[in-house]
Amino acid sequence: MSKATPWWLSGPALVLFVALLLVPLGLTAVLSFNAYDPVTGVKAGEFTLAHYAHVFSDDYYYGIFWRTFWISGLVTLICVAVGAPEAYILSRMGNPWRSVLLLVVLAPLLVSVVVRAFGWSMLLGPEGLVNGTLKLLGLGPVKMLYTEIAAVVALVHVMLPFMVIPVWTSLQKLDPGVENAALSLQATPFTTLRRIVLPQVMPGILSGSLIVFGLAASSFAIPGLLGGRRLKMVATVVYDEYLHELNWPLGAAIALILLVANLVVMLSYNRLVEGRYKKSLG
Repeated sequence: MSKATPWWLSGPALVLFVALLLVPLGLTAVLSFNAYDPVTGVKAGEFTLAHYAHVFSDDYYYGIFWRTFWISGLVTLICVAVGAPEAYILSRMGNPWRSVLLLVVLAPLLVSVVVRAFGWSMLLGPEGLVNGTLKLLGLGPVKMLYTEIAAVVALVHVMLPFMVIPVWTSLQKLDPGVENAALSLQATPFTTLRRIVLPQVMPGILSGSLIVFGLAASSFAIPGLLGGRRLKMVATVVYDEYLHELNWPLGAAIALILLVANLVVMLSYNRLVEGRYKKSLG
């Protein structure tokens, strides 16, 4: 086989990758440096760093980035806490219940995010089912719609399958005999989970965490529909700059800063978790 054969075979995928990802990113980067005038709009051929300086010098944007990342981090932690045990239970089930519950986990992916957001808006609204239940218990009503609570709840619902599937896939590669051997040597079930199962499924937890965090940090529909106009996240600010303020260069600059910040957080987390994973396995 010729040395060029792999390149020819991967050529179509590389062309799509360049055309659909690298070229738009490059154009967005160029746009972020274009000068902008509120009267005439984008000034082609004139470049400036003013948009980046504006973002880094304004506390308003620091608050938005902080809100975006703490909500994304909380959503990721909840998805790990719920999704990893759920995947473990699924892996220990037999047919047909495993297939049925796996379908239940994946079913939300068949419904549009916008539809799910409207569903949560009805559930969490002042007259919704959740507040109705809280009223019956004497604990309500509680303002949840257009708050961080609504955004976190809906994002967990949307992102949970992206945590369950990678962990479940890792568990499929785990030899049950290793776990049984630990139990036969008088290890407690908790110790077996902590010392045997958890280190081996860390790659799945790592993959799921990175996917969930990245998608949550760049999410637009959920914060836009359940957060309202006051609860701003980075994606909604980019949307406003593009379609309301018509300041495309500033919107492009904010989008690229989000991309770089996302990469820094995710690569740092990946390095930390991988280091502990390699250490635990010797």
